[in-house]
Amino acid sequence: MTQTKFSFTPFVALLCAASTLLAGCANPTAEQKGAATGAGLGALAGVLLGDSRQSAAVGAAVGALGGYVWSKNMEEKKQAMEKATAGTGVLVTQTQDNQLKLNIPNDISFDSGRYNIKPNLQPVLDQFAQGLNSQANTEVRIVGHTDSTGSEAVNNPLSVHRAESARDYLVAKGVDARRIASEGHGAKQPLADNSTEAGRGKNRRIEIYLAERQMAKP
Repeated sequence: MTQTKFSFTPFVALLCAASTLLAGCANPTAEQKGAATGAGLGALAGVLLGDSRQSAAVGAAVGALGGYVWSKNMEEKKQAMEKATAGTGVLVTQTQDNQLKLNIPNDISFDSGRYNIKPNLQPVLDQFAQGLNSQANTEVRIVGHTDSTGSEAVNNPLSVHRAESARDYLVAKGVDARRIASEGHGAKQPLADNSTEAGRGKNRRIEIYLAERQMAKP
């Protein structure tokens, strides 16, 4: 088997480039940090995908589009979602890469084995949809998950259908379908132990991510 050789030279160079960009500003803003990180990690991704200048260039170009930033709009959206979901069991968090994440448990989103949206989930999605169309640089991603009960042949499409149901609801509320990605992971990414009912309940969920892209300046 032919092994792919990985050189640490471009790896170090990329990290240095990102550090140099930040060092050029006495007090870099969060947006500047996000852009530098996005460019550095994008280029690094290119190197990891293939040990070639072309791959590194492609990765850098993707990163140069801008990493995710935590803007005033994102903070306001987080606070609005926390208020709208208080007491529901929905967990609203800011991820390490500045995405707004909603972890929505199965007991308010879908009945077991089904992908029809429960009435309890509708107000959450209604609040989430508000204002998105006025924020052109935001992206939405919806991920469905199941517990390990049942086979992959059942769980995988069920997780996809649940994500698609949430996507279709947001589209019906006016969100541009082209800005929403949906996917399902079946039982592959558990949060808790599937050997207990409590654990399985935590694993049956959908996750909704909202991210604001750092826009590249002309």
